[in-house]
Amino acid sequence: MNRYAFEIFGVGIAWYGIIIASAMFIGTIILTKIGKRYGYAENDLIDLALVVLPSAIIGARAYYVIFEWSYYSAHPNMILAFRQGGLAIHGGIIGGLIGGYIVCKVKKLNFAELADMIAIPLILGQAIGRWGNYINQEAHGGPTDLPWGIMVDGVKVHPTFLYESIWNLLIFGILLFTFKNRKFQGEHFLKYMIFYSIGRFFIEGLRTDSLMLGPLRIAQVISLVFIVLGLAVIFYARHTGKWKIDENH
Repeated sequence: MNRYAFEIFGVGIAWYGIIIASAMFIGTIILTKIGKRYGYAENDLIDLALVVLPSAIIGARAYYVIFEWSYYSAHPNMILAFRQGGLAIHGGIIGGLIGGYIVCKVKKLNFAELADMIAIPLILGQAIGRWGNYINQEAHGGPTDLPWGIMVDGVKVHPTFLYESIWNLLIFGILLFTFKNRKFQGEHFLKYMIFYSIGRFFIEGLRTDSLMLGPLRIAQVISLVFIVLGLAVIFYARHTGKWKIDENH
């Protein structure tokens, strides 16, 4: 499968980049539509997206490089070689949150409520972005005899990109149609963390390219941390009344 859609002045434009850019564009549109319903100015939402998106990419790359430091320490010229691949979604989430928090502080916006809104296009973007892994024939699982397995290098393997894409679409539907039922600000983002992490934990166990820390798969460890943290904060908020949403909001 050809990784490149076309060339511009001799530079190949990868399908992966097109897919990621499309996911970001669609996500920004969804964010502005949701945000405007709750009284946020379109310019503020676009400014937020313009900071969150590059922050997420930087975070995703930094995370990947850190856990592959044995390679990048010997090849520092490859650290910024984004075109060679190497982005980790957990790093992207962390980077995006940092960028978003800074924008909200500067513009005096409600970070927790906007995080709830961002969770919806974020999980949709992840569902779309996983198809870039299919084009690149990466992020797949081990051998399988299941009828929906895909062929990679002559071996039938688990299409883990597909598993995660479907799971993320389910989460997108849940978050989209239950947004009005939030009990406190930040609840939706926490639910995103929990739901995504549950699926990622099990899907990661099938993959053959996991980032490792000794015998541990980093994505599974982070997923467990996100699940425990999300549940703990939800429990705390609901039992203390913190960040409660005005019913007329």
